[in-house]
Amino acid sequence: MIEIERDGAVQRIRMNRRDKKNALTGEMYSALAEALEQRDPDIRAHLLCGVPGAFTAGNDIADFLAMAGTVGIQDAPVVRFLRALAACEIPIVAAVDGLAIGVGTTMLFHCDMVFASERALFRTPFLDLGLVPEAGASLLAPRVMGHARAFELLCLGEPFDAARALSAGFVNHVVAEEEVEARALAAARAIAAKPAEAMRLSRALLWGERADLRARMEEEIRLFAERLASKEARAAFTAFMDRSRGSD
Repeated sequence: MIEIERDGAVQRIRMNRRDKKNALTGEMYSALAEALEQRDPDIRAHLLCGVPGAFTAGNDIADFLAMAGTVGIQDAPVVRFLRALAACEIPIVAAVDGLAIGVGTTMLFHCDMVFASERALFRTPFLDLGLVPEAGASLLAPRVMGHARAFELLCLGEPFDAARALSAGFVNHVVAEEEVEARALAAARAIAAKPAEAMRLSRALLWGERADLRARMEEEIRLFAERLASKEARAAFTAFMDRSRGSD
């Protein structure tokens, strides 16, 4: 599900649930959060990656609804993961090949560098499910992309291909699919080789004060929980699950 391995000072975090296109379960979110919460001084860069053709298809909807009905969103593993992303003081590099849906796109706004394959596809269908954006994307995406393109991605839910993501500013490099992970790993190694304290201070300066990000994430979490209980969201999720069963 989530595979963790070390490459020198780089911690590679791989989402590996191939049969479900890396749809994320609560167990997977917990493992992702634990990896990002590491305080090992020998870890100087994280590399987030998936499998060929799928970075992640986003939430496993059935698992997500079951979890939301028991522990509630505020205590859900996905929220732990999102908070870990926002709090992470170690540089994060992502290698995206294929699908990056929902949180698969919004988590990238917390990354310091993103490499995408030519077949990468980014989409955030939150509104289609009667929900709101998460992961602080409502704050970070307009900062990176400008309001108009952020609205198109987060509110209209339009897909962005790799070239569009590059021009929008949340992807650094577009490379061939067979090269994407190697290129991302090379960047992570280069980051890890820099003087550690100078890198930490410089990254903190670039990110700036994060109080506004933490506040926005908590606001999104509150609204997300409210929306989950709405008639609009219940109808959208029912329709989605009916379509999913029909395609089995």
